[in-house]
Amino acid sequence: MRKEIQTSNAPAAIGTYSQAIKSGQTVYLSGQIPLDPVTMNLIEGDVKAQVIRVFENLKAVAEAAGGSLQHIVKLTVFILDFANFPIINEVMQSYFQKPFPARTTLGVAALPKNALVEIDAIMILGD
Repeated sequence: MRKEIQTSNAPAAIGTYSQAIKSGQTVYLSGQIPLDPVTMNLIEGDVKAQVIRVFENLKAVAEAAGGSLQHIVKLTVFILDFANFPIINEVMQSYFQKPFPARTTLGVAALPKNALVEIDAIMILGD
């Protein structure tokens, strides 16, 4: 059975998708860009500020699903510029503990609302 996960603590879906879908103990979190959940505008600031906002948005959705960032087993990171890769790693270390989630990082030509980064995740609840 699929269950939609929704929270006002993260940006509302701006299309035909859900913030997350729970199926059994697995939660699929849709990609988050650095939108402020209140204004639905892209936050101001550099790539570090954007990555922090993305992780805060993912954290809110994970918590709404009954988990935490520590339950995330896989991340997919979409970035415009691989020069920002070290910044993503730096910020990630403040949100995750070892063992870190598996991760794929892809360079892309563009992201919604001209964001510099987008991240989606897979989370497993329980053991």
